[in-house]
Amino acid sequence: MDKKIYYFKFIIILFFIFTFSLAIPAFAAFGEPEIVGKINSAFESILEWILKIATPAAAVAVGTGVFMQKFSFGDEERIRTAKKIIKGSLFAYAFILAINLILTAIKSLIS
Repeated sequence: MDKKIYYFKFIIILFFIFTFSLAIPAFAAFGEPEIVGKINSAFESILEWILKIATPAAAVAVGTGVFMQKFSFGDEERIRTAKKIIKGSLFAYAFILAINLILTAIKSLIS
């Protein structure tokens, strides 16, 4: 139960980071103060960093799940855990890419 709450909080934080990285440029049309420019560039660098690290992290998680399943030697609990790891990592990676796609489309419509 605690892991689900942790993952939910992590997804909410990612969503707010992506949302604020788009919201600040929308207000910049009226003139951009220096602090807004710094916050905007910080959110954009965080967005780039998350996207760069998501692919290797998903690959490592899927690889770990595959190896755990291969070397389970018939232990049903390890096989179930490996399947959960693989499904969870692929879902998280797809979620990150989908949010990036949606926010990029919104950003292109705004500007």
